[in-house]
Amino acid sequence: MRRRLTLTIVAVVAGALVVAGLGTLVLVRISSRQSVRSELVREAEAIAAAVDESGKPRNAVLLQRVLRLEGFGFVAIGPRGAILGTPPDGLTVADLHPDALVANRTVSGTRGSLAYAAAPTKVNRGVAAVVITRRVDAGTAGISYFLLAAGLALVVAVLVAQALGRRITQPLEEAETVTRRIASGDLEARVVIAGDADPELSSLAASINTMADNLNRAKGLERQFLMSVSHDLRTPLTSIRGFAEAIADGAAPDATRAAEVIAAESRRLERLVGDLLQLAQLDARRFTLDLRDIDVAEVVADTAEGFQPAAGDLGVELAVRTPPRETLRVRADPDRLAQIVANLVENAMKYAVSSIVVTASADPEGPVVTVSDDGPGISPADAPHVFERLYVGARTPTRRLGSGLGLAIVSELVAALGGTVIADNTEGGGARFTVRLRPSSSSSS
Repeated sequence: MRRRLTLTIVAVVAGALVVAGLGTLVLVRISSRQSVRSELVREAEAIAAAVDESGKPRNAVLLQRVLRLEGFGFVAIGPRGAILGTPPDGLTVADLHPDALVANRTVSGTRGSLAYAAAPTKVNRGVAAVVITRRVDAGTAGISYFLLAAGLALVVAVLVAQALGRRITQPLEEAETVTRRIASGDLEARVVIAGDADPELSSLAASINTMADNLNRAKGLERQFLMSVSHDLRTPLTSIRGFAEAIADGAAPDATRAAEVIAAESRRLERLVGDLLQLAQLDARRFTLDLRDIDVAEVVADTAEGFQPAAGDLGVELAVRTPPRETLRVRADPDRLAQIVANLVENAMKYAVSSIVVTASADPEGPVVTVSDDGPGISPADAPHVFERLYVGARTPTRRLGSGLGLAIVSELVAALGGTVIADNTEGGGARFTVRLRPSSSSSS
């Protein structure tokens, strides 16, 4: 790439020099012809004026000898505009335009590299013309200097192109090497960002480093996810196996209680596997939404009230607050919305000390569902990761409920419904989850 870039820059400079040189040569030649023609016109008119004043044609010859004019001629013009005599070398009768001379107009022009001027004068009651010709320099005198300057310019262009190519391609080559290492599994590889690097190259290097950081973090989360899933699978399986073997050996003191434990642990396994499958479907977008106009307050109230018995068993007061005479219309899937509320309430029950509050309220930007608890709240370090799968926070839950994938499922479902969900803390320090849904076009209150 460096060689191609160098050759491209040098080719551009060479092309610019060729265009500039040819253009300059053409302009110099045109300017030189115009300058010579103007000078010849002045000389021819001056000699013609001298002949007019004296009335003697031989004065023109004397002036030519005194001034040492080359390409000088004196021709007579007949009464019908015919040239009497031979025009100077290199010119034809048509070049002199006899009609214009008879009309007392000076004639000038070029023929090839020959410039000429013809000025009319009165001779013996007739008309004659003083003709002066001169070769025009083709403008090639400075070509050697131009070629020398062009050569020096090309040398400088090569040096600059090499330096520029090295400055551009070296960081790109380093970035390519690092990306290859990352692709091969070395997630610790990073691109070194030089202090004097161009902003674009620095931005590219920073993007690669950010990608590597994200991949490294994703790998760590994947490892943590697999370890958590393995642990969550192993624990109920161990209980099921232990109690099943105890029943089979007749060593279980209470077979009915052992069967209840096996059933409970089986349900835990079923819930975990079901949540994993649902997350896989959400990731692959292989799920359907039954979108229709629903009342958010009704869905929230029905779902939250279903947790009253479980909350009572845990000694937690569950309060549900919805607008008494106001409907919160939204276009959404009622089952998915109920699943969102259920997962948030279940998560709150893990940490709540004595109370959980579920609210549904109206907002100009769309209906809002809030689930808050009076637990220890969310630490600043955990806040960015609460919706990650099986993330282990700094604060241990008071109770073990669910599969640990509930908040990840909430995040995916809310996004699928076109809403947003955020996690923060209440003024009292407990955790609060706020879901904002898109309003229905036909919403009313």
